[in-house]
Order: sequence, then C-alpha cells, then structure tokens
Amino acid sequence: MEWYQKTVTQTAQELRTDLRKGLSPEEALSRLEEYGPNTLLEKKREPLLKKLLRQFTEFIILVLIGAAVIAGLLGEWIDMSAILAIVVLNGVIGFIQEEKAERVMEALKKLSAPSAKVVRGGELKTIPASGLVPGDIVVLDSGDHVPADLRITDSKMLKVQEAALTGESHPIEKESEALEDALPLADRTNMAYSGTTVVYGRGRGVVTATGMATEMGKIAKLLQEVKAEPTPLQKRLAEFGAYLVYAAGGICAVIFLIGVLRGEALIDMFLVAVSLAVAAIPEGLPAVVTIVLALGVQRMVKRHALVRKLPSVETLGAATIIASDKTGTLTQNQMTVKRLFLSTGEDISVSGTGYSPDGRFLKGSKEITPSESDALMLALKAGVLCNSAELKEKGGAWTVIGDPTEGALLTLGLKGGVKKDALEKALTHTGEVPFDAERKMMTSTYKEDERAYFAFVKGAPERILPLCSFVFDGKTERPITDGDKRKIMEANDGFSGAALRVLGLAYRKSGAPLDIYKVHSLEKDLVFLALAGMIDPPREEVFAAVEKAVSAGITPIMITGDHKMTAVAIARELDIFKENDLALTGAELDSMSNEDFSALLPRIKVYARVNPEHKLRVVKAWRNRGEIIAMTGDGVNDAPALKEADIGVAMGITGTDVTKEASDMVLTDDNFASIVSAVEEGRGIFDNIRKVVHFLLSCNIGEIFVLLVASLSGMPLPLLPVQILWTNLVTDGLPALGLAMEPVAPGIMDRPPRDKSEGIVTPTLIRVMAVQGLFMAAFTLAVYGVELYWLKEPFEKARTMAFMVLVFSQMFHVLNCRSAWESVFSIGVFSNRVLNVAMLVILLGQILIIYVEPLRPIFKVVPLGLRDWAVIFAVSVQPLLLMELVKMAWPRDRRGRNKGK
Repeated sequence: MEWYQKTVTQTAQELRTDLRKGLSPEEALSRLEEYGPNTLLEKKREPLLKKLLRQFTEFIILVLIGAAVIAGLLGEWIDMSAILAIVVLNGVIGFIQEEKAERVMEALKKLSAPSAKVVRGGELKTIPASGLVPGDIVVLDSGDHVPADLRITDSKMLKVQEAALTGESHPIEKESEALEDALPLADRTNMAYSGTTVVYGRGRGVVTATGMATEMGKIAKLLQEVKAEPTPLQKRLAEFGAYLVYAAGGICAVIFLIGVLRGEALIDMFLVAVSLAVAAIPEGLPAVVTIVLALGVQRMVKRHALVRKLPSVETLGAATIIASDKTGTLTQNQMTVKRLFLSTGEDISVSGTGYSPDGRFLKGSKEITPSESDALMLALKAGVLCNSAELKEKGGAWTVIGDPTEGALLTLGLKGGVKKDALEKALTHTGEVPFDAERKMMTSTYKEDERAYFAFVKGAPERILPLCSFVFDGKTERPITDGDKRKIMEANDGFSGAALRVLGLAYRKSGAPLDIYKVHSLEKDLVFLALAGMIDPPREEVFAAVEKAVSAGITPIMITGDHKMTAVAIARELDIFKENDLALTGAELDSMSNEDFSALLPRIKVYARVNPEHKLRVVKAWRNRGEIIAMTGDGVNDAPALKEADIGVAMGITGTDVTKEASDMVLTDDNFASIVSAVEEGRGIFDNIRKVVHFLLSCNIGEIFVLLVASLSGMPLPLLPVQILWTNLVTDGLPALGLAMEPVAPGIMDRPPRDKSEGIVTPTLIRVMAVQGLFMAAFTLAVYGVELYWLKEPFEKARTMAFMVLVFSQMFHVLNCRSAWESVFSIGVFSNRVLNVAMLVILLGQILIIYVEPLRPIFKVVPLGLRDWAVIFAVSVQPLLLMELVKMAWPRDRRGRNKGK
C-alpha cells in the first residue's frame, strides 16, 4: 500500500511516531544517521586539480606559455623560466582566490537554507529542513515550502500549490482521510510533496520520505542548480575588459613594429609586446571583484542582512526609496494589550509589558477583578480561543511561537486567569478560517455539545463591526444600534490616535454545526465583545537609521495593514511623516486614478490598511518615476511586490518561505535599521570595486605610457618582459586585494544615491586614471633618462632604477585610490592592515630581487646604493603627493557632487 492509501493511524504506527508529541530528539538523531540529510544530491564539486589546471586555459595565459616556449627554443632560458614561474604563481593565486570565493558563497548558501517547523518531544521547534527524518511531525502554515514528502494528518483549509511538481495550476485542497484507488500525484489529496508551497490554511503532516527518496528527488536531475550566471557588474567588467584587449593589442602591435624597425631583437620585442599585453589587461580583476562581493556579503550577514542575489548588492547603493512594513520592522514586535473597550462601554487599562503574564486591569485608577465582569471574561475568552500562537516560558523569559498579536491576546488572557488549555477541556476545536490579508479576519469554531456550537472572531474593527447584529451588554445579548456602532468606532479612533493597534473581538453561538467552508454564512450575526488596543513601540535603533537614510538621500515610507491613525502616529514619532506629508488608506488609493496618484506620490509617506495589490501599485508608481525602491514583505501575497521592486526584502523571522524565495535580501532580525546598514554596505562594496578598478587600470596605463613613449622617442626599452610581468603580478595584485578589504567610508551615507545607470568606470574616472598613469610614467622615464643620459650610468643601472621607481610609485599610488577625494592622511595611512601587509611584501620582494645573488640575473638588475634608494623613494612618492595637493585644492562643494566618480 502507498502512504496515501493508509489511514493516519496506520501511517503513524508504521513510522513509529507519536502524532501529538512527534519523535524524541534522540530518535530523530538516530534516524538522521540512518536516512541521511533531507537534501537533494548536488552536482559533484569540480576536482581541485581540474580547477587548478583551468587557471592556465585563459587566452592571455596561453599566450604567455607560448612566449615562454619560444624563448626556450631561442635559448633564453632565464626569460623562459621567469615567465613560467610567474604563470604558475598567477595560476596558484587565481586558484586560491576562486576557492576562497566558493567557500564564502557556500557559507552564505547554508545561512539561507530553508527551515521547517517540527514537533519533537512534544515541543514545537524550527530546525533546518535538512534535519528532517521520516516520522517527524511537520507543522505547515500559509506561505511555507513543504520541506519533505508528508502524509497529511490534520488540515484546516490547507491548500497547496503543486504546479512545480504536477503542473496543476490551481492550489489543491488537502484532507487527512485515506484514499482507496491507485492515484496519480495530482490526485493524492492527503499528501503534500517536497518542493511545493502552502498558499492557504494550516495543517500538519508526518514525514514519509526525505532527500532523494521524495518525489522531487526522483526527478532531481531536472532540478539541479543551473550554473551561476555572472552578475550585471561582472558582465560590464567583462565587456570593458574586451575593449581593453583590443586597445592593448593595437598599442602592443605599434610598440612591436617600432622596436623591430629600430633594430631591436625580434624575440625581445615579441616578449615585450606579450608582457605589455598582460600588463595592460587586468586579468585578475574578475577574481578580485568576486572576492569584494563575497566579503561584502559576509559583512552584511554580520549586520543582519542576508543577500540572496549578488546583483542586488550593486542595486542597493543606488536605492532612493525604502518602503517598509511597520510591525516588527520599524517597531519592536513585542505586542502588549494596553487598553480594552468593552461592549458595555467601559474603557479598561491593562498594565504590564511584553509577553510576561504579570499585569492588572484598571478602570480609571481603580483595579478590577476580571472574574467579576462577564463582559471582560467573554472578551478574554474570545481572544484566547481565536488564536493559533503558543506562549513559552523558559528561564523566566516568555516568548511567543506564532503571531505576536496573538501572543499579546494569550498574555492578556493569562493576566485575567484565562488559559487556553483549560478552555479546550470543555470545548472541542472543530475548525478554523485563517487570517488573510484580504479578509483581515480570523475565525475559530468550537463545539460544546450537540446543541451548542461557537465561532470566535477577531480582526480589523471596520471589517468585524458590519458583521455584528448584536452586542453583549454585560448580562445578555441585545440588538446592536447605530449609537453602539458610533461609540465603538469613536473608541477605535481614540485607540488608533494613541498609536495603538486595534483588534475587534466578537463571537457567535449556534444550535447547529458551523461550516468553516461557508465563510459568508459563518461570519454573520456576530455578537460584538470588545476592542483590544495594543502597543508596539518603535525600535530604538530605527530613529538613527531613519535619520541616516534621509541624510543619504533615501526617502523612507511606511506601508502597513494597520489603522491609518496608528501608522501616522508611529511614522511621525520616527520622523518619517512630517508637515505637509500625506497618508493614504488602501480604500483611498483604490479611488485614485494613476494620474492623481502619480502627482501626489512624493508627498505620500504612509500607506495604511493596504493589501498586497496596493503594495504592488506603489512599487510600480515609484519605478515609473525612475526611482530605485527597496520593498519589505513577509506574507505570501507580498511576493509579487517583492519581485517587482528593485530590491525585494523579506523578513527572516516572520517572513514566509515564499517571500524569502521571491526576495533579493532577507533580514535576519526583521529590522529596518538592517536595511539601511545593507544600503551602506552596498555602497561600500561598489566603492571598493571602483577603487580596485581605478588602481589596476591606472597602473596599467602607466606601464603602457612608459613603453610607448620610450619606443616612440628611440630610447632603449626601460623595462624587460620579466620585470613587467613581476610588476603586474605583485605590485598590482596584492594591493588590489588590500583595497578589497577597505572598510566602508565614514561619510558614505552623506552622499546622494548614485544613478543606477552609472557604471564602475565613468568619464571622470577615466580622465583621473589617465592623468595618474601619466604621472607614474613621467617620473619613471625621468629617472631613467637622467640616469642614462645625464649621469651616464650603465644601461643596466638605469633600467634597474626605472623598474624600482615604477614599482614603488604604484605602491604609493594605491594610497591615492583609497579615497577619490579624502586625503589618505585623514583616513589613516596605516588603517588598512591587509594593505599594509601587501605594501610590506612589495618592499621586501624588491629588496630580495636586488640583493639576493641568484635572483639578480633573472630580473636583470644590479645592486643599488643608499643614494639610489633615496632617489627612488623621493621620486616614487611624488604621484601620491601631487594627488594630495589636488584633493586639497579641489573645492569641497564639487567634491560632494563628484563623489564616487
């Protein structure tokens, strides 16, 4: 028999599990060892040797190997050995960089791995989905991915979207009854399969298969992860690199022809041309960019922002709008019921904070006993029974598993002596209509006996009140009047104006069973019981985050399902909502034309009582204006808006699996401040990539100028192929890694957002790189010319001096690249430790080349004296000092406009 043909009891017996308590932790661990992790087999990792050999298959490396072979055939053994040694060293560095980037990305992938809610040892826990084993009891809620193949044991209007597995476009409603016939996957209505998604309702199931044993595992080859695509940034850099190849090829051809025509040795000019081509093309740039991105993403994780898609890192720095949920993101998500407006017209205050059940009920300044008020007890009972959350106490600290609003109602009940488990001894839970964003209500049904059935309802007051035909006056139920409704809505407005989130509580009693599948007939003729006003104070860190966002040219807006007055009160406190700003409800938004909405858009800072469709409209409106918008979301229906936004931000704690899957970034602490931190890090990452490109290309331009000018002027070539290769590998590569480690600049959030279309290399940056390259070339050639023609030093000595000046001028130039406009002395010359180490390695490397006897013939250098070293350092530091003068002279107002360019 298949699992779907067995009863729930048979399934539990065969899998040796307890449907209520689940597996014990010890048994789960034992089964994990037996069945293995609940994961699909991934593609085999590329063997390390193959990965290492692949480093030598790039076109430019093959050209170098060919040049080494030709040098060997011509008897130039030293040149051949030097070129091959540098090729091997370059390959090893590339291999190490690629391995490091892969390890970083694998670590991030583990952080974003899916989770599952499971009952083990009688406790509800959230564990990595990979830890599930057959026999586990899994709890499913709307928006969850089904983490393994399950036999449904309990369904409360549970509907699962199975299109990914069966191709069925409509969600399938699930049941727990056994099925008799042999059925295809799409018709097995008591099974839920791995990889599908819960779109409505709640339920439970027992795991029947994990990993490759699941139905999805059987077609795992079709679901293997496709090869990672390069990010738009990497594509643009690749295109830019292609232009460099053509340009460098042309220049190298010119230098080669000039040298040959002047009578230089053919092999020397060939090696110079090849070496120059290697120097001109920053082949290490893609690897460094990957490391910058990966390290930046790691830093974001430490600041509670998990980036799921690398392109979003590039977009973050250009964000101009942050549209944020209120509850839990701008606020603490520690809901506490502070006031009750009872059906009797009494206004009751409640003391206590958080989820601790310590608190008193006060009418004015007088404490009241809840059990002496039938209206209060009935309201508490409704809040506790229309509830799917759980309160847990551990070490004196109370936490909620489930929705914080429901946790607040459970806490309120405990303060009044009303416990859910005690109530459910007298009442049998028969069904539930879950809360959803459209209805803004939730209903739970109970049976007392064959003649008494109850429905307890909670939700938005404006949705519940029209459904109420009666009101409880403290003793009996009487017809509700327009005056009653007016007083209730006045109280609702008063609560909202005090920044309280308001829920309405009602119930209905019936002599016949209540059908949860007929919602319209179920939720009618209700008896109004109370309004519950809850407070969720702003997070302390959000005040500074909003201020930082505004100073960075980013406009924060609030989008919430809460009441308009509550939303505006919180927004005003956070300084999101200011004088002349507007707030709209979803209903008001629906009544507006696109033209009217677009005209008012910049003034609207608060959207209240909105549906996911409204979020989507807001996102589209801002994008149509050319703005870059980051949008937060947690519910399954928020997924379309998150996909539409430039940066979709899902909540890591309250967010559903579906919203996380649709998002570009997940907040691990559901905190608005983390979005602003992510924007800051995104800007820093973009800056660091630009710094690396700036440094590498300006150094390459300098090397090209040195050889081009020398060739055109008839000077003997001041650099040999092996020297160019060494310069390209050590002087360029190591400092570039140091720049990748630069911390985020202190004033980075004082800049306006960059234009999304702005590339890494801007016209301004090209001009700056050309000037800086010219500086380095000019000083190198000046020393070379003075040594050779004025001081009449031997050619080998002049070439050694030119080599040293070029290397050390590039070493000092890396300090220029740490900031486009700030002096390195204000940043701190030695504040980047990795860069300090890189510069020390360069210094030691050059000293070894000069003074270690076996290395001198390889690099064709001669020993230098103290006077020579004084000249080298005095001249090499000039490009740094000249740029420092430029930074001092450049007007500060123009610096601000050109930052990042």
